[in-house]
Amino acid sequence: MQPALEAQHIIKDFANHRALDDVSLSVPEQQIFGLLGPNGAGKTTLIRIINQITAPDSGEILFNGRPLRSDDVSQIGYLPEERGLYKKMKVGEQAMYLAQLKGLSANEAKQRLKSWFEKFDIMNWWNRKVEELSKGMQQKVQFIVTVVHEPKLMIFDEPFSGFDPINVNLLKDHILDLKNNGATIIFSTHNMASVEELCDNIALIHRSKTILQGSVDGLKKQFKPDNFEIVYSNGKSDLRQLLGEQFMVLEESKKEHETIARIHLEPGSDANQLIAKLLPHVNIHAFREILPSMNDIFISQVNKNESSNG
Repeated sequence: MQPALEAQHIIKDFANHRALDDVSLSVPEQQIFGLLGPNGAGKTTLIRIINQITAPDSGEILFNGRPLRSDDVSQIGYLPEERGLYKKMKVGEQAMYLAQLKGLSANEAKQRLKSWFEKFDIMNWWNRKVEELSKGMQQKVQFIVTVVHEPKLMIFDEPFSGFDPINVNLLKDHILDLKNNGATIIFSTHNMASVEELCDNIALIHRSKTILQGSVDGLKKQFKPDNFEIVYSNGKSDLRQLLGEQFMVLEESKKEHETIARIHLEPGSDANQLIAKLLPHVNIHAFREILPSMNDIFISQVNKNESSNG
């Protein structure tokens, strides 16, 4: 499948600072792509280049397999981290204005906007001024005007900022619906739990460089520590003596009639061998591999990159 968007060897300098240093990444079509990195890593600069707010010093952005053109802006929806609506305008009037800027006719804009306002249960705010809305309601409006023209590529920068848990779940559901209806989504956030829940693929930028890229499932398997959690009972032998040098018992905790143990597989051993060692001596109630969270991977790779760069 052809990528929806590719960044090829992007370099961008500001005064004495290199914001992006040979950054390349590929965003698969009709997937949610997590653009991750610490503050100041270069994520916002890359997003601004994709939106043609600024231009790279060298390198190229490809959109649907060809160089990005000025008129491609109409096929991109961008929700910036710093929101901005005209406080004195009425909500509906402003939404209509922004929707028509995206190329919708007045009738089509009104029809689509009212459908979205009903989904977010804010139809009764249509004729109220923006300044009368709470921060969360203003962000709902801005999300709506970002997606109302049904762009092929949507870029959400910290979309859940300022939302309570109920509205975060509401927004997540709509983002997944947009993906299922054919949109490609770039999702920039510091919330790794949301990345695990929503993203198919990620790229991690640190110190202006891409240091990690791949599918969420693939990266979890790549960085797995070969640790397993076992819940068992009736163990009459000392687990450390029983397992020997092939396996390292990291921790054990007893809960009523069960024991929970975390065990590390040493090189050359596998899970089947571990089970075979245990079965004659204990009753196994649960057995699972412990995969790293995206937060674990994020921290370890950033720290590793910090160390390698002094």
